Amino acid sequence: MRYAETGFNLEVDLSKGSIERVETDPRLTELHLGGLGTNAKILWDRVPPEVEPFSPDNLLIFSTGLLGATPAIGANRTIVSTFSPQTLFMAYSMMGGFFAPELKYAGYDKVVIRGKSPELVYLWINNDKVEIRDARHLHGKGALETAELIKEELEEPKARVAAIGLAGENRVYYASIEHERSSASRGGIGAVMGDKGLKAIAVRGTKDISVARPEEFFELCNELLKYIQFRAENPVKGVPPILAGIGSPQEMAIHDEQWHTTSFAWGNARHRRKGFWTKEIEEQWSKTQENAVERLISCYNCPMKCGAIVTYPALGVPKYMMKCYSKLTYTMAAMSDLDFGFKIAGLAQEYGVDGYTTPQVMAFAVELYENGILTDEDIPGFPSDNEERFFWLLDRIVRREGIGDVLAEGVYWAARKIGRGAEAYDHNTIKKHEQIPIKLGMLNPIYFIMWATGEKANITQIEGQLPQAPFPTQGLREDFVKDWIQVPTGNEDRIKGFVLEWGDPGKAFPEYPPPDLICDLVDWQETMHYLDDSLGLCAGLSSFPLKPPYHIHNLPKFVSAGTGMDVDEDGLWEIAKRNRNLLRAINVRRGLRRKDEKPPEDHWRKRFPELEAKLLDEYYRFRGWNKDGIPTKETLDRLGLDYVGEDLVRRGILTDGDGAPEKKELDIDTGKTE
Repeated sequence: MRYAETGFNLEVDLSKGSIERVETDPRLTELHLGGLGTNAKILWDRVPPEVEPFSPDNLLIFSTGLLGATPAIGANRTIVSTFSPQTLFMAYSMMGGFFAPELKYAGYDKVVIRGKSPELVYLWINNDKVEIRDARHLHGKGALETAELIKEELEEPKARVAAIGLAGENRVYYASIEHERSSASRGGIGAVMGDKGLKAIAVRGTKDISVARPEEFFELCNELLKYIQFRAENPVKGVPPILAGIGSPQEMAIHDEQWHTTSFAWGNARHRRKGFWTKEIEEQWSKTQENAVERLISCYNCPMKCGAIVTYPALGVPKYMMKCYSKLTYTMAAMSDLDFGFKIAGLAQEYGVDGYTTPQVMAFAVELYENGILTDEDIPGFPSDNEERFFWLLDRIVRREGIGDVLAEGVYWAARKIGRGAEAYDHNTIKKHEQIPIKLGMLNPIYFIMWATGEKANITQIEGQLPQAPFPTQGLREDFVKDWIQVPTGNEDRIKGFVLEWGDPGKAFPEYPPPDLICDLVDWQETMHYLDDSLGLCAGLSSFPLKPPYHIHNLPKFVSAGTGMDVDEDGLWEIAKRNRNLLRAINVRRGLRRKDEKPPEDHWRKRFPELEAKLLDEYYRFRGWNKDGIPTKETLDRLGLDYVGEDLVRRGILTDGDGAPEKKELDIDTGKTE
């Protein structure tokens, strides 16, 4: 008997119109857990690097995590994976809400989609009954509207629906997949869904999920709930309000935005609004938010209320869900106010576009226009009002009309198509992927490595359990470390010592801490992210916040009691390392090299090229990669990924020796093999 998972995937070929229920190999669970880990294994095995994102042979995978739908608190993430039309690398995004638990209750750990439908369709999963249904009547409908229409059509109000909007249908490179109170947004996975002719997936499940040792598992859950309550009553002192608690960043409950509006850049991550945050602005924004937020909401089996139902009388979008930082992304990109942010975010969600990339692309276009690179001839009818410009651009992007057809491919590709010096304004992409519209003031070596080398190239893969700035007093530092139980075994003294010393005049970034400790700290943060994304845990309860309830010491207990596998801390760490290297190899096979692992020139106010090169050298050595960032055959063999090493050798990417890159490699700028 399989515990915590169903042991079955749903295989759907949209070209053939076929549906199969396929039993999975339990050995893969032992090696990769589930979620992101087993998604990566499927993509490695079944999608050769020559396959383009908009190919019928590309796969789109909706996966539950290993602990999804169990009583584990916050185990509700849907991990959606494919190959990105924007970066050409593996794209994966985590979606909260109720979709993944419902899918597992229907009897499936994953839905693996291949092929292309000749007409627009949606997938209806009702326990053992699965249908591909006509969706031509839903063409052009918004993502949220589509979900409601499907539930009405099916006469099943309890169905959970993941859908694309107009942006996905038109293959906008940063189209999202929307689901009630969450979305899978990054990397253009909604564009791949639209390219396959799949408008939505609706699922209803009423089966059971068993855990191996229920009494032990429930006791662990109760301990976790007690800690969550403790943290609610004891927020971290000496940090901004958004970092003091747990859960996904509590933007919808918090009104104080001084930290975001004064510490980071606005516009296309270039300008700083000095002196913007005043008492008057705080009162105005608080009133705007109180009027907009109908109520705070949670995801499946979670006590945290990180999202909100927003009722805003704007643009025919009566209600939508908002969470986390998206209330500010459009606001900051347009250098506007919160009223504007609430208005445009609802429309953008209905269109189905990523809330981080989209405002960056529009700000990029405005910046080009203001600098004479785009003219009235390029964008006839461009409004003079700043806010109207953003609505105007959004509408044209999702429809791929006029300049919107170019901008629909993101800043990197648009800049190179526009030319005339537009490339100089591509100053907030990493690996062709727009970052959150904020910019750090000074290089932080820990975040530099995570940002530069992360396979996701996204803030949700780099935020972690470390303070983002030194505590202002020694008392606060000591208070923080005294009950810091989440620190990994064997490194407690060094990590706590780092926090205690950070802030002293002689111990400041970028020189501090030493490179070996930096690598250990990065390894810890990355390990937790890879475990969360394979287990299906919300990062807001584990890898993302300070002092989270899930940590490296109790996760092995949850996995063991839930699945019956005998796994300890070292075992979980090894699995995370295996998954980390498999994702790296997937992207290496598609052309990723050291030259791609750098933030834009002005991502920090001051750069340290020699130090950054040294940090990459240290991190690559720590990971067991060669100087070009490619895992060596020895490293891959040690992790049980010998078949990966053999493939890289066969392709001339590695040699049998030190793994030096040679011969053929995919040029990610052109998508062609040299």
